[in-house]
Amino acid sequence: KKISDVLQKSAPKPGVPADLQNLLTQHFGENRSVIEIEELKLSDSCFLPANDLTHSFSSYLKEICPKWAKLRRNHKEKKSVVMLVLCSSALRCLELIKSMTAFKGDCRVLKLFAKHIKIKEQMNMLEKGVFHIGVGTPGRVKALVEQDALCLNSTKYMILDWNWRDQKLRRMMDIPEV
Repeated sequence: KKISDVLQKSAPKPGVPADLQNLLTQHFGENRSVIEIEELKLSDSCFLPANDLTHSFSSYLKEICPKWAKLRRNHKEKKSVVMLVLCSSALRCLELIKSMTAFKGDCRVLKLFAKHIKIKEQMNMLEKGVFHIGVGTPGRVKALVEQDALCLNSTKYMILDWNWRDQKLRRMMDIPEV
């Protein structure tokens, strides 16, 4: 069976917290002790409601973050973002940045992916300016965090582009590198 055949027969369904928990358990299950795996478990209160696939990305952000204007105004820290959006590819990042125009207002958005943007440039931008939203790929965000260029202490929202499928019909969680 091909994945495309299976997907054509099944209706798309929004991601749920259990999906992420199962993925973490599968990934870390062999390398971690029972106690370490228990520490990885997140309560359902840590999760926002998933996009039920009736909202555009911009309207979904408005629903989950109704006090965005206040959060944006109060954010003054450099090297950090209030909202971090993780996508599977640079093209998807650009697509989401374009689609959130109605939501973001007068905030600054930082592109955190490797396509045509060097990591040193992103590090300099994070050090010099205040950014409110970061949209990027997991690999680049991980590299920035490991080099202490991106601090996650003031991040209030982390949004995973969980259900979007690329040309090969893979979701972000289906890509082995992620």
